[in-house]
This record gives sequence, C-alpha cells and structure tokens, in this order.
Amino acid sequence: MQGLRLGTRGSPLALAQARKVAAAIETAQRWPDGWVQIVEIKTTGDKVQDKPLADIGGKALWTKELDRALMAGEVDFCVHSMKDVESVRPDGIHIAAVRPRGDVRDRIIGADSINNLEQGARVGTCSPRRAAQLRRLRPDLEIVPIRGNVETRLRKVESGEVDATLLAAAGLKRLGIEVGTSIPTEIILPAPGQAVIAMECCTNNTRTQSVLSTVNNDITFNCVMAERAFTRALGATCHSPVAAFCAFEDGDLRLRAQLFSEDGADMVEERVVFDCGEDEPPEKLARSLLDKAPESIRRLFGA
Repeated sequence: MQGLRLGTRGSPLALAQARKVAAAIETAQRWPDGWVQIVEIKTTGDKVQDKPLADIGGKALWTKELDRALMAGEVDFCVHSMKDVESVRPDGIHIAAVRPRGDVRDRIIGADSINNLEQGARVGTCSPRRAAQLRRLRPDLEIVPIRGNVETRLRKVESGEVDATLLAAAGLKRLGIEVGTSIPTEIILPAPGQAVIAMECCTNNTRTQSVLSTVNNDITFNCVMAERAFTRALGATCHSPVAAFCAFEDGDLRLRAQLFSEDGADMVEERVVFDCGEDEPPEKLARSLLDKAPESIRRLFGA
C-alpha cells in the first residue's frame, strides 16, 4: 500500500506541525517512519515579509498554493495552522481532521505582563486582533507592524527593534522554544482556530479521508467548527479584530467571542452554550454581536 504525500509550508513551525501529523498517522496506521512524505510548498505569505498580511491578500496567501497542489494531485493532504485557514474554503476541499488543541493562550515576550510594559512601549504585531486588544488595555502603547516567522519576531525583540511582541503559546511549544509569559484568556482572548493543527484533503479522496479520520480529535473538531461557523457568519477577514474561543465543558460547547474597533476603544462580547455539531447558535451569536455593536465595529465587518 502506498503512503501519503503531505503538503505544507516550509516555515520552521509549519514543518514541526507537519512532522507531528506524519508521526501520528504512521503510528495509527502502523506504517514505517517516512511512509508519510512531507512536501514543502512555498506560499506567497512566506515570500512577502515586508507588508501586513491583511494588505496583500489575507489568509489566502498561506493556503492558495497548497490548495492548488492538492487539487492538482501533487499531494494527498495538507497541514495548516487552523487560524490561518479562511472560514470559506474552495469547492472540493474540506477540513478532514484536526489534532488535539494545544495551549490557546498568547504569550508576551519582552515583559512579564501587559501591565508591566513601560509607558509608550513599542509592541510588534501585524494582527488586528492583538493590536486592538493591546490598545484597549494600554492606549499608550505604540503598535509596530512586524511580520516573519517566530524566530524573526523574537530577534526583533532581542535587537530592541520593538520592546515586546505577542506570540501563540502553542506555536512556541511546538518549536521547543521556552520564552515569554502566558496571558490568561480572561485578558487576551485568542483568535478563532488558535492552537489547532488542521488537515485538509479533497472531498472525493475517500482513502485519504479514512486515514486522516484515525488521528482526528472529535472534541477539538467540534469546538473549532463552531468558531469557524461564527467567523463565517460575521464575514470576518484578516482586517477584522475578532477573538473567539470554544471549549467543551460539562457535555456542552461554550463559545465566547469579542469584536473590537481598530483602536480598541469599543468592544462587544457575548457567550453562548449549545450542543456539539450545531452551527446555528454560533451564527446567531455573530448576528447578535453585530446588531449591538457600535458603528466603529460594524463597518469593519461590512454591517
């Protein structure tokens, strides 16, 4: 029986995640090491490092080359960071499985906490969500756009180009980097899909779908699908400062979500409890938040 070809970006984090998925599949299928072949694919998001992602095409810059390779049959499935995958996917491609969710928190590097940043500190981030959250908590901070992989952003803090930055705790752990301080989700709510590794394949590829199902985590899948239903109903883009986190507690899904104005001055928040597999409650939550949001927020979502 032939192994599978796994398509991935070539960044250190993407490769670390791809190796984890390949090892999990080989273990589940009792295949020998290397039976899942990792195929590196260069994406536009990796090539263009001097501009904010939202200004040059959004999340599709991480996925479109991988989508093309998948549809062309050059790879059997692709591995993504779920938060980088658009909430509406091309026809013929679907999210087949996810791995167990990692630490959903952001970590601050350069200070022990947001409160302990010096007055007027320069914090590097290209995330509209993180920028709005930081400005809401500390309007005095100067938000500096920075891009690049994890190591590049850490070097910008070490060199003094910025005083601090925020990075996903799960990504740092997957790279084996112990740095920074985790921020409670009560202070900084994560991005939808944060800390989740996703696997996509063509909808008509039943063999690959069957293999991927053996490493799927059902609880994480249900939680992240609820978050994606929420963002889809919002019409959220890379320009949209939106945070959302769904957890499974006491037999229910519990989704908490926030929308921000760009400057963080305005914020709306709601929570909802519902059963696994339901899309309607997250969609209603999105509409409810937009209905009560001020104009500074509504215009960011085309409402």
